[in-house]
Amino acid sequence: MSQSTASTRYAKALFQLAVEHKLLKEVTEDLREVKIAFKENGELFQLLDSPRIGDEKKKVILSELFASVQPIIVNALKLLVDKKRIHEVVNVIDAFIEQANAAQGIADAIVFSTRPLTEQEKKRISATFAGLVGKSALHITNEIEPGLIGGIRVQIGNQIYDNSVSTKLTGLQRKLIG
Repeated sequence: MSQSTASTRYAKALFQLAVEHKLLKEVTEDLREVKIAFKENGELFQLLDSPRIGDEKKKVILSELFASVQPIIVNALKLLVDKKRIHEVVNVIDAFIEQANAAQGIADAIVFSTRPLTEQEKKRISATFAGLVGKSALHITNEIEPGLIGGIRVQIGNQIYDNSVSTKLTGLQRKLIG
């Protein structure tokens, strides 16, 4: 993940504000949702980066669109508009989440499964795998991958733990065929 110096600075300032206001967990959760909104809506970037729309109108759009998130996030987004750095928003969020995870002893994990995981299953997976990577908990994103046949595959950073049926079948096939 390539981050500019500016995005790291904005993330650090936002992190300090969140800690100062004792809103680290809430801001982190809201930023994950804001990131999804930006990643899934390319038109939003085009709109907020357009020179045809004034900065004040862009700020109104941000206020309306993200009315349910913490106010310090909306203010940070408005600042990015003012400084002509709205294109850095995903990098700022990634840098913030990295700092927040480090401060809270959490790691992000992607769990691939054949069906959606229940909250109970996510908690068990978090408890089991967090210790393996030296963290107290995992923030789990569940991705459905029917090709696994059964079991799960867990990716934490660059580490992959694969206990899927498809991988076991592939291993068995290699042993039998040679």
